[in-house]
Amino acid sequence: MKTFTAIAALAAATSVYAAPSPTEQLEARATSLTAITVKGNAFFQGNNRFYIRGVDYQPGGSSKLIDPLADSTTCTRDIAKFTKLGLNTVRVYTVDNTANHDACMSALAAAGMYLVLDVNTPLYSINRATPAPSYNSVYLKNIFATIDAFANYTNTLAFFSGNEVINDDSTTPAAPYVKAVTRDMRQYIGSRGYRQIPVGYSAADVDSNRLEMAQYMNCGPDDERSDFFAFNDYSWCDPSSFKISGWEQKVKNFTSYGLPIFLSEYGCNTNAREFEEVASLYSKEMTSVYSGGLVYEYSEEGSKYGLVTINSDGTITEGADFAALKTALAGTASPTGDGGYNSTGGASGCPPKSANWEVSGDSLPAIPSAAADMMKTGAGKGFGLTGTGSQNAGGTSTGTATPGSGSVTATGTAKKSSAPGRQPSFDKTPIFIAGVAVAFSLFGACLL
Repeated sequence: MKTFTAIAALAAATSVYAAPSPTEQLEARATSLTAITVKGNAFFQGNNRFYIRGVDYQPGGSSKLIDPLADSTTCTRDIAKFTKLGLNTVRVYTVDNTANHDACMSALAAAGMYLVLDVNTPLYSINRATPAPSYNSVYLKNIFATIDAFANYTNTLAFFSGNEVINDDSTTPAAPYVKAVTRDMRQYIGSRGYRQIPVGYSAADVDSNRLEMAQYMNCGPDDERSDFFAFNDYSWCDPSSFKISGWEQKVKNFTSYGLPIFLSEYGCNTNAREFEEVASLYSKEMTSVYSGGLVYEYSEEGSKYGLVTINSDGTITEGADFAALKTALAGTASPTGDGGYNSTGGASGCPPKSANWEVSGDSLPAIPSAAADMMKTGAGKGFGLTGTGSQNAGGTSTGTATPGSGSVTATGTAKKSSAPGRQPSFDKTPIFIAGVAVAFSLFGACLL
């Protein structure tokens, strides 16, 4: 996220939800959509191939950090626009893990939309410059609490363990810590008894080590490997083509990759955006390798990437990019069948150390002992958006992990809903908000 990462970097330089207590059981907050699963190198909704057709969504950007999924007025207003665009997924970079998200997650589900969620915040994240002290039990507690807050919504599609932590060749030594966080999140999800929610990493648009990072996140023992890999890509600047943009070569580079790949950000704004890349992204020349992507970004936050402008009175003004994306998506159906995916998947070899990849082998830091205890006890309450931060909070790793140490061994205590697809308690608020979202969607359709 171009504006959010600046604040994250500042936090790093100066240091870089409702969750259960350890004795509580988490009540399921299931929504009405079929959970997305991973098969081979693709996502599936039941037996049908699933392609992400989405947008990056953080109204307020980094200058006014808010949780858009904790405000039913905001999310209902914006879901109507998502529906008009023809989306099925939104990415949110920052949430308050102490807030309640039932209303907005239900409204998203009612509109047929999934969530890809970043678990980090500017104050609780890995410091790319000095990653070892920032990989600590306080940090892991907070991201585990975010998992607790969203794991039982069936329209939580995936979690990002990190975003653009490695942003050049000199920051590749942080990769083992990103991979350790991914391992820890996957272990926590399994140990707490949740469904297998995909966990992966969102890489920066860096040509020199993009492939190495993808290989690294998919090499080594199964407990250390990601469930998917995503990267930000601004190389297709209209007018362009599949070949001129370099996308053809990227497909070739990833043809044998065993995990789902999607674009976590795309939409170059060097020239007027017509989103010509949409036709390629959802064509069979790419779908054997890619599973769609997320356009950057929904609201204008000063960087000229916004599809809409949020006015001071809370109303929305659609921009030219909104209309262009709507046209591009409406004119591009996903391929029928399975899109030519690789059903077997498989691990990659670890990349060798080089001038642009300063990591050797696959040794990872061991999980801090206090965080390891949370596999059985749970994370407890998170720190939200107002905590003091975790960059130098102590409780760091004291050694190197042994192979298989990230496997699920604890017995989960998360309580499952007896009626999947429905809210466990009769709370009228989510039902009302979902109804409003549907009404807006129908109204928007009538205007088309």
